[in-house]
Amino acid sequence: MIKKFILLAFSIILLACKGSGVINKAGVEDVLSTTKPYGWVDVKNTKTQIPLSVKPLIDIWLRDTYITLGPDGYYYMTGTSALKGRTTARDINSGIPLWRSLDLKNWEDLGYVWTFEKDGTWQKEFDIITHGSKEDLNQNIIGKKRRTLWAPEIHYIQSQKNYFIVACIPENPNGKGSFILKSTSGKPEGPYINIEGNSSGPIFPRIDGSLFEDQDGTVYFVGHNHEIAKMKGDMSGFAEPLRKIKEKEYNSEPYIEGAFIVKEAGKYFLMQAIWSIRQPDGSFSYDGKNPYKNKQEREANLYSYDVVIASADNIYGPYSKRYTVVTGGGHNNFFKDKDGKWWSPMFGNPRGDLMERPFLTRAAIVPIKFENGKFTVDKKRKL
Repeated sequence: MIKKFILLAFSIILLACKGSGVINKAGVEDVLSTTKPYGWVDVKNTKTQIPLSVKPLIDIWLRDTYITLGPDGYYYMTGTSALKGRTTARDINSGIPLWRSLDLKNWEDLGYVWTFEKDGTWQKEFDIITHGSKEDLNQNIIGKKRRTLWAPEIHYIQSQKNYFIVACIPENPNGKGSFILKSTSGKPEGPYINIEGNSSGPIFPRIDGSLFEDQDGTVYFVGHNHEIAKMKGDMSGFAEPLRKIKEKEYNSEPYIEGAFIVKEAGKYFLMQAIWSIRQPDGSFSYDGKNPYKNKQEREANLYSYDVVIASADNIYGPYSKRYTVVTGGGHNNFFKDKDGKWWSPMFGNPRGDLMERPFLTRAAIVPIKFENGKFTVDKKRKL
């Protein structure tokens, strides 16, 4: 009787698990063997794909697209720009470009609101790199003389009733890293000056700085390498030492960049850009461990530069497990339009030859929705 009961129970378990695993050598379905490790990613998930309706907003080479809605009813767009006729900003560019639009469709070029030559102080100096690479990561020829600016973001800080720009410099004799600029006119077109905290060098020693203003007017600096610090009330510098954001890390953390925070439904959402890598078994992962013999082989297996998000009740964390929102839409921000709808700017990273992309290094926006506590691509809405 006991044997029959055990056999019956075992049969019920097998039926309940049927189809959820694979058959092992003993002929028994092994459910645990198909459990996907944290960091595994489904790059073909239809819910995370960029809609075919997404097209470039302007036909100009641009990376790290950033868009925000100002209090004057205009949307403002900036990003990493290149000199005319070039397809790289790895070594040199002019400064911070700005466009504006009333409808997200027609964009007016406002020119450069900050340039190295006219507005730069310590940023104005060139760095001479004698032992660096002669090519960027996309095989564009670059020079030894370096003075370039990446990933500018323009923020209207409500509590200050003023515009601030965060940008970064990868190479400079006064130090590489991020800095914050303040509009002296209160207008988005500036002119802009350094805040006190970066009057003689970067306020943050790494790239991809960002700002987040909470509902109570507190402003935070969010930095590359998972760091955060509260800003002083007058935005002149950090009010506290940099703190490590508490995150749910992968077993082996990859190179992660483009950190940005938004708040929705009382929770903080930390978005970052991570490359998915094709593994030797054909699966894809964000895990940072290189499964190949060298960097070159890993580079050949880059697939998508993704928007990856985690949420928390406290801005410092701990944050939840990360999940993919937009496949191929990495290094972005989220903004709400005049109707309260979410959008995610993108640019189409030119690295990686595995993923088919309709355009590269052009500014675009992906419709986003917030449902059941998570952000996802909105397939029903288009520009």
